[in-house]
Amino acid sequence: MKEKIEINSDAISLRKRFGEDAYSPVDIFSILGNNEDLTIVFYPMSDRISGICVRDEHNKLIAVNSTLTYGRQRFTAAHELCHLFFHDDFNKIICAKDIDKNKDPQEVEADKFASYFLAPYESLNAFIKEKLRKKKGNLDINDVVRIEQHYGLSRQATLWRLINEGYISHQAADTMKTGIIRSALKLGFDDKLYVPSPKDKQYFTLGKYVKIAEELKERELISNGKYEELLLSAFRSDIVHGLDAEGEESYD
Repeated sequence: MKEKIEINSDAISLRKRFGEDAYSPVDIFSILGNNEDLTIVFYPMSDRISGICVRDEHNKLIAVNSTLTYGRQRFTAAHELCHLFFHDDFNKIICAKDIDKNKDPQEVEADKFASYFLAPYESLNAFIKEKLRKKKGNLDINDVVRIEQHYGLSRQATLWRLINEGYISHQAADTMKTGIIRSALKLGFDDKLYVPSPKDKQYFTLGKYVKIAEELKERELISNGKYEELLLSAFRSDIVHGLDAEGEESYD
């Protein structure tokens, strides 16, 4: 398996490939949605699975368990990026929910990649030293909340990273695994990072599949009925029926 420094380098190189720098937080789903080669599917899965990655000669697909918290969904998407861009010889990979636990080397590497993609090593180090003004071994729950809010990480992913980088001990981390939402609300943050997708968004598709359906319709290669069938199969009734359109749109 690659060393941490090489995995961090891979993460930064992919960020740059997507037009991102090596320090700023990223909107990973916006990045993926703008990639012409990727389809992203949000779908409720077993609570033991975080996501699925599928690849063939023509398609790349990332499926994310939409019943997990938003922060964990972001981590899962970054994890699957590692498989798609840095791992060979696979057609489908089903990824477990637990981070770095009873996994093969590729899964451990993908977890580390996801952490570095969302929070590169130098960026996290600078945030802790310059923004939090803290040193290793001196982080408290408020610091952990500010880190996960800044980078969009779940509590599990945040604690796992901080333990591995030597910023907190296992003992300290154990005291931060409960009261998660309350710890964020007390600092003025909302709870979006810590809750699953809304029920009406737990079945949803973004990216290449939707674009191809639109192109086929525009080129009159499929009927309107087939076009609607394709979109409904991808859980995009909002496009077919305009279910979310209420009243006049605002031009702000």
